[in-house]
Amino acid sequence: MKNNNLLTCKPVSGIIAFSLPIMASSLLQYCYNLVDNIIVGRYVGTDALAAVGNVSSINSFIIGTALGLTSGFTIIVAQDFGARNKSRMNKYAANSISLSLLIGIVIAVVAHLLSTPLLRLIDTPENIIDMSSSYVNILYYSVPIQMALNNFNALSRAVGESKKPLYFLIASVLVNVVLDLLFVGGFGWGVEGAAWATAASQLVAAVLSGVYIFKYNKQLTIKLRDLKLDPKVCSKQLKMGIPISLQFTITSIGSMILQTAINGFGSNVIAGFTAAGRVEQVLNIPMSGLGVGTMTFVSQNYGAGNYDRIIKSVKKIFVLDICASVVCSIILVSVGPSVVKLFMTDYNSDIMFAANHYLRAIAQCYSLVAVLFVFRNTLQGLGFTYSNAIAGAGELLGRIAVALILTPYLGFDAVCYAGPVAWLLADIPLVVIYLVKQKKFKKLALRGEG
Repeated sequence: MKNNNLLTCKPVSGIIAFSLPIMASSLLQYCYNLVDNIIVGRYVGTDALAAVGNVSSINSFIIGTALGLTSGFTIIVAQDFGARNKSRMNKYAANSISLSLLIGIVIAVVAHLLSTPLLRLIDTPENIIDMSSSYVNILYYSVPIQMALNNFNALSRAVGESKKPLYFLIASVLVNVVLDLLFVGGFGWGVEGAAWATAASQLVAAVLSGVYIFKYNKQLTIKLRDLKLDPKVCSKQLKMGIPISLQFTITSIGSMILQTAINGFGSNVIAGFTAAGRVEQVLNIPMSGLGVGTMTFVSQNYGAGNYDRIIKSVKKIFVLDICASVVCSIILVSVGPSVVKLFMTDYNSDIMFAANHYLRAIAQCYSLVAVLFVFRNTLQGLGFTYSNAIAGAGELLGRIAVALILTPYLGFDAVCYAGPVAWLLADIPLVVIYLVKQKKFKKLALRGEG
């Protein structure tokens, strides 16, 4: 097992180098939605853009729940890579593939049953509910594909390979752009065309990633016969994956409740909030990418018993992430409003007011996101995934408090600060849990066990 760079490199530079392809991959994945939004907004109209944005909270609830599972399935793979336990690593890797596909099929069925009732539950305006339903239901056909893709990419990262998923996503995004222009701009299929383009492009990435994992990844040796599900392995992987999935589920419920409050302001505000949210997602990528890189670094070094190396590196990455959040805050305020205008041709003062107000509120508190990414991913890499569920509960509490209690009194201001409140309530338990675990690792390092 020669690929052990994260076990021997200079930690910060090694994590950054490992994270850069992940950031680029996240940017490309974001482009799926970005291209949909720009093309839909320009070719179809503001109501169509609002319809696509309106489903984001529901989509996060269902897709996030699914993908959270795969993130947990591969933690043990990364730890076994660090421990150089190749036989167990391959066993867990193969099981994660089969388990992801099986769960993906189940979730796809449930998603189709729940999507329209959930759209009504969040008070989707009548003028966009049909478009929202059409868009999201097409996307749900690809849930098993998305789970497979996420699992293949997570397996690559677990064994120290972050570049190959980027190459596959480049091909996928090119397919997405071409099909978006063809289906929406050429054929006039509206939001349905954007959804089919996204689903098809994800299939391309999943096939390429799967071929690489089975045939060309030198660290993993997975045969087709290894794909038979092992109940004991499934149990362990579910114990890791379910808390992460719960984090996505809980926070998405909070987002849906908040979306209900946003929908009360009308389609113009929904469109402005949606466009500003897309800008925020782009600027999340550096901190999110460093978080995923840190998680892999921590997982591998935890498996190798390098406890002191973990403690020192997390401190440095924390400082780096805080600095990144400051830079991102400046970009949000200075460049964000101009980017918002790219999403539509018929923007008006109501749309721009909502977008600008939201961007300023987020920029004031963006360092809270840095804290969230560093400690949530560190604890996840250590295998303490229950912390994800606790943090998710904090985020849910924050969004419910804003949506149900403060919005009637503070109006749109409350909606804009819902995110920062949620981040703060998630940060507090994560920092406390990490500091408790850090004491344990310091003792192990001093005894020479790391």
